[in-house]
Amino acid sequence: MAATPCIFCQIARSDTSTHILHIDDKVVAFQDIKPSAFRHYLVIPIKHIPTVKELQRVHEDYALVSHMLDVGKMLLQRDASQSTDYRFGFHQPPFNSVDHLHLHCLALPFIPRWKQLKYMSLGPLGAFIEAEKLLAKLNPVQTSHI
Repeated sequence: MAATPCIFCQIARSDTSTHILHIDDKVVAFQDIKPSAFRHYLVIPIKHIPTVKELQRVHEDYALVSHMLDVGKMLLQRDASQSTDYRFGFHQPPFNSVDHLHLHCLALPFIPRWKQLKYMSLGPLGAFIEAEKLLAKLNPVQTSHI
């Protein structure tokens, strides 16, 4: 029995009717089909990476996540400049809905308000990790404190 094709891989290959907000040689961005905020975009790598658990503390992964965040910030600044509060992050297994790495880019407020629960860090449970915290974990450059 064939595995179900990854919907995000199909979007990255432009095999769907999804409206693309941004595409380059590394990532694709589009609107979430079930938005949880005033603006809710997803930024995905073109290369299939299942979840944040596959990312390692190497320059390539750090650069990819950093680029994903830069694209998300650029899109929200362009499309939701009137918003004063943004949230950027990733759901971690088993809380992710699609097994293809995707950055949630949210221009708040949450709509409806209760959806903010899906995008809260739950400490050791690790349901949602903010992009900046993930970047700190992935940063291959060790800082020394002298």
